[in-house]
Amino acid sequence: MLSRASILPSGLTPAEAIALQKALAAEVRSARPPLPQKGMLVAGADCSYEKRATTGYAAIVVCRWPEMEVIDIGRATLSVPFPYVPGLLSFRELPLLDQAWLALSIRPDVILIDGHGCAHPRRFGLACHAGLLWDCPTVGSAKSLLIGEHGPVGERVGSRAPLRDRGEVIGAALRTREAVKPVYVSTGNRVNLPGAVRWVLASVRSYRVPVPIRLAHLEVNRMRRSDTASA
Repeated sequence: MLSRASILPSGLTPAEAIALQKALAAEVRSARPPLPQKGMLVAGADCSYEKRATTGYAAIVVCRWPEMEVIDIGRATLSVPFPYVPGLLSFRELPLLDQAWLALSIRPDVILIDGHGCAHPRRFGLACHAGLLWDCPTVGSAKSLLIGEHGPVGERVGSRAPLRDRGEVIGAALRTREAVKPVYVSTGNRVNLPGAVRWVLASVRSYRVPVPIRLAHLEVNRMRRSDTASA
């Protein structure tokens, strides 16, 4: 079994981080996640920082489904440990999110992460990295496309189109609100793509993004503004 230190070592160069992504991608597992059922806990994870900032903010908000009542919030503020390099954001964001994870008093059934999972050049985005580190089902739900192409997406909620890269299906472009841009869903760890799509749709209410991710986004921005104001 992989150790935490081997999954998220410190002090890597970008070249070493790329090599680790390639190695760890083989450890990611696809599985049918638990179906949304009353009382289950779904979390959202997000970070906030400037590209050249030295401090980052992370939050994981745990909600009870389907009411989306907030059950727990893990927060973290610490120095950003890795430079901003596209494709290597998990080495910048996961150390922050991991501290928020350790601050939680309860473990969710599924975690929705503001970022990509397998929809990544090396099939190892933030949602994969987090799911492997925490050994739990994780889903990537991103607002913008990192890699791949897809066909037209119907206007109705729930419409989707496969996201492909070099002939491989790596995720889905998913309509979560009518006439609003889709989100890009991909698997993290211990989920399959149908299950990932199901959880994203089950967690959307009035906005384009799932409620737990939106709440985590609001929380990290509040933390950043509060820290800036007190500086």
